[in-house]
Amino acid sequence: MLDVVDIGDRSLASYRGVAPDEQLDELARVARELRGARILHLNATAYGGGVSEILRSSVPLLRALGLQAEWKIIRGDDAFFQITKRLHNGLQGAPGELSDTEKAVYLGNAQLNAPHLSEGYDFVIVHDPQPAAIPGLVHHRGPKWIWRCHIDTSHPNPAIWDFLLPYLGSYDAAVFTLQSFIPPRFPVRRVAIIPPAIDPLSPKNLSLPEDLARHILEWIGVRISHPLVTQVSRFDKWKDPLGVVAAYRLVRQRIPRLQLALLSSMAQDDPEAWDIYEKVRAETADDHLIHVFTNLVGVGNVEVNAFQSLSDVVIQKSLREGFGLVVSEALWKGTPVVAGRVGGIPMQMPPGTGGILVDSVEECADALLHLLRHPQEAHALGARGRERVRQHFLMPRLVLDELLLLEALAQERPVGDASREIVVESPLASEVGH
Repeated sequence: MLDVVDIGDRSLASYRGVAPDEQLDELARVARELRGARILHLNATAYGGGVSEILRSSVPLLRALGLQAEWKIIRGDDAFFQITKRLHNGLQGAPGELSDTEKAVYLGNAQLNAPHLSEGYDFVIVHDPQPAAIPGLVHHRGPKWIWRCHIDTSHPNPAIWDFLLPYLGSYDAAVFTLQSFIPPRFPVRRVAIIPPAIDPLSPKNLSLPEDLARHILEWIGVRISHPLVTQVSRFDKWKDPLGVVAAYRLVRQRIPRLQLALLSSMAQDDPEAWDIYEKVRAETADDHLIHVFTNLVGVGNVEVNAFQSLSDVVIQKSLREGFGLVVSEALWKGTPVVAGRVGGIPMQMPPGTGGILVDSVEECADALLHLLRHPQEAHALGARGRERVRQHFLMPRLVLDELLLLEALAQERPVGDASREIVVESPLASEVGH
């Protein structure tokens, strides 16, 4: 049996006054067309990453809209998740190959999980590479199968891509954050371009009273009287936590009391995180102004909320990024962001909105110093960032885009003569190019 994830309740009405009304009205209309549809979301972990955070909010909202939605996670051991992490990195362009034994372990895990998908679903949405091979091993072809790829696969490692490619042809549609992320020789003809979104009603994103937020940070040892910059991300080489430390130290030469917080959630499907964590701890152990926290030492969503709300600047110095939900999370709180100019981050932070995009450690340091020394400008950037998130990156918009894709698949609209059809495309795509 696959593990079923427990979820709470949501209602469309709870987003009134938060998300744009026109999005909510359209969402209600499309949901009526699909009422009663059976939808399964399938991924590898119930906690510790952006996918699980999205599903924890989107699946309850689907249910509230009258759809029969479930969220299940595949089963796998440590060896399997070691392999899928390498697969994940390879799809983002990291060098290396999988041995024949590792390929057999990956496919064997898919074969073990596949028989448990015999329930009668109308749509199965498979997230990222961990369960990606399953549709090709399922003998009943009743549901429409959709692969939702959350990472930047624009330039995958050829050895890794050649291995996974044959197993993707069984999908009826695929979803990417940007059109530029579609990998070469992609075999799925129906593609939707749908950026992720945050839930403004989650504990991480609800408005916290300032006194409570200050108390939370002081309780765990952060000095509220000192300036603070924070990065919230998995301990992953693509998030460049050691580069963040290097940029911070350049700034601290000019602002001696500056604090840095590095917050991470350790996920079951990310075994490399512990190696990166140990490197970060070794690099920062002697610096009492650098705070390193994980979800395993008492720092959860509310604490993350407090950090993002009270930090002078939030950092997201990614080297490769699918979207970067934490950017929208910080902007939703009006906090300016310094972030890598990669993946879906520029979509969230167009010029003059949200913060400053950077391409190196030195640029990151310069941007941090500028915003710390110009708080009025920083505040204005954060305020414009919050409104952009309200318009484009809240949960109802994401669920609306996904339901538009399901509606197109349910109506069996034929694919034209072109090699690929973009079934649903966010208006934001034109802003960042293809």
